[in-house]
Amino acid sequence: MDNLAHSLVGLTTAKAGLERLSPLATTVCILAANSPDIDVSIGLFSDRWTLLKHHRGLTHSIVGTVALGILLPLIFYLAERAICRFRRRSPKIRLRGLLIASLIATATHPIMDWTNNYGVRPWLPWSGRWSYGDLTFVVDPYLWLIVGGAAFLLTSNRRFKIAGWLLLGLAVTVLIFFGSGQRAGAGASLGPVRVIWLSGILLFGLGRLLRFNERFGRRIAMAALALVVLYWGGLALAHHFALQSATMQTALIIESPGESVLKTAAMPTLGNPRVWLCVVETDRALYRFSVLLGSGKPFYETYPPRTDPYRMQKWGAVQRFPKPAGAAARLVDVAAQDRRAQIFLDFARFPVAEVDDENCLSQTLVQFADVRYTEPGSGRGGFSLNVPVDCPAP
Repeated sequence: MDNLAHSLVGLTTAKAGLERLSPLATTVCILAANSPDIDVSIGLFSDRWTLLKHHRGLTHSIVGTVALGILLPLIFYLAERAICRFRRRSPKIRLRGLLIASLIATATHPIMDWTNNYGVRPWLPWSGRWSYGDLTFVVDPYLWLIVGGAAFLLTSNRRFKIAGWLLLGLAVTVLIFFGSGQRAGAGASLGPVRVIWLSGILLFGLGRLLRFNERFGRRIAMAALALVVLYWGGLALAHHFALQSATMQTALIIESPGESVLKTAAMPTLGNPRVWLCVVETDRALYRFSVLLGSGKPFYETYPPRTDPYRMQKWGAVQRFPKPAGAAARLVDVAAQDRRAQIFLDFARFPVAEVDDENCLSQTLVQFADVRYTEPGSGRGGFSLNVPVDCPAP
């Protein structure tokens, strides 16, 4: 998830009661909720492939989460004791309370990251196996609204804080209204998100005018966190039906007789729990398409023929990526020995490879991509890779 969501969840957990455990608990909760992302600092000293290798790695594992949850409050505790000794005053931090608050807030980070299709590796350093929740898109405006609204109600007790919340709300509103849903998955639309977002903003503004913060206190934060859990539960149910639908439709999209299905995944799109991006891997190809829950139509009617470009863009009509064979497969095997390719293939959940020219005379290009996010040749960040390969002698 994005760091805004992590920060808002950290603040909301503090307001739900953790802030009472020790002075500075709120600050520690916000920092702890973001602390596993300290692994991105590797990018300051290395290339993007090293960052891809280590991001959502050890700091997002169970061992790393516990270590960070203990380390952060210890830093605060020791720093305060040093300052108090210098200023000759008594320390106020309660280490036990700060440890509890930090461990809880830190644990929210890998849990939230697990809910999307990027995944985490919880068993590092013993196992690098990825685990995917496939419940929420990597950016979730509904999550911002739920925990952000609760945090706003419970912290807008000063003019400068109200001004800060207004600026943040305005910035996110601009992003939602002028952002694009094209990268959010097939069939994604920001229309419903915009309506719900504005309605939520108005409701929380009304709640502030009615002084809900004074009437309900930390129960607002507790209710928001409970609502997040219920929201995830609803998405889990939708994911179940999407995966079931994708499995049922697999027989309709497989082109070659005798293809064996290896794995199937249904992944969320931005702001629309009805539309799920699905990927099916067989022993011969990968297929990418969308499932629209509740349409009441069979697959071939919901997703029209590929000859309609508008419909293809809107619904993400079936795409087939054949696995390389023969000479192309041998060139892919050579390209896979590249350091960058090894990192990429370890990360990729649904890797696909294409050879630019398998009948080359001197050199060709092998294009890798993870079809969760892109396809060969698109060059989108760390989710695709082009590796030049020398052609074998004739």
